[in-house]
Amino acid sequence: MPDYIQVVSTTARKEQARAIADELLKRRLAACVQIGGPIESSYWWQGNLETSEEWQLIIKSRLDLYPALEEAVLALHPYDVPELLVTRVETGHAAYLEWMAGELSMPG
Repeated sequence: MPDYIQVVSTTARKEQARAIADELLKRRLAACVQIGGPIESSYWWQGNLETSEEWQLIIKSRLDLYPALEEAVLALHPYDVPELLVTRVETGHAAYLEWMAGELSMPG
């Protein structure tokens, strides 16, 4: 099984999340991008405790595509330091993983 991943990111506006999702899908760097929100995020930024409303992206991809995926997100993302956290998929529904394999850039 190829090394499938889920990448989590957030944006301040739904339109930003949609633009990132569209670009990743067009470039076949993601098989699926789920956008959820709004969510409330609390975090430290430049010494201050902040709370903001954000939109979360859950990006389904492959580990070997991550460098290009990261580059694409960073080119579009308005944040100085966007969240990009990767989780490896240990296992999953075989039919879903086969579908992902067919939708992502090759090689796999």
